[in-house]
Amino acid sequence: MRTDLITREGFDALQQELNYLWREKRPDVTAKVAWAASLGDRSENADYQYNKKLLRETDRRIRFLRKRLEVLKIVDYSPQQDGRVFFGAWVEIENDDGEVLNFRIVGPDEIYGRKDYISIDSPMARALLKKAVDDDALVRTPTGDKLWFINAIRYT
Repeated sequence: MRTDLITREGFDALQQELNYLWREKRPDVTAKVAWAASLGDRSENADYQYNKKLLRETDRRIRFLRKRLEVLKIVDYSPQQDGRVFFGAWVEIENDDGEVLNFRIVGPDEIYGRKDYISIDSPMARALLKKAVDDDALVRTPTGDKLWFINAIRYT
């Protein structure tokens, strides 16, 4: 399951990545491939093979981003969300052992490279949705059910 929701910041980051790949990286790699191809025998030319592979990977990512950006729906903050956990919320939770977690609930395209973001599709996010401060949420995990208490909710 993959939700097609994204925050405005996440959408802008994906758009910037696409622009960089299309306008800067791809022309640079294409020039390197052309230069390496001009040297002659391509079968034993490491520069040609490496840059051709890099060009394929870049083109694959460009295609993915173009298709993905078309279907994503940007979710902006609404004052009606105050006091409850919804998409885009920063949440602080605590369990009975005193373990405290802080994270933001975002779309699945935004979580990579971030330790403080979780996907809206995760069991933790699903359990927290529509809860308020001082509510408790029962999260089902492979190791058993865990109880978490909501300490704070904020939107940026």
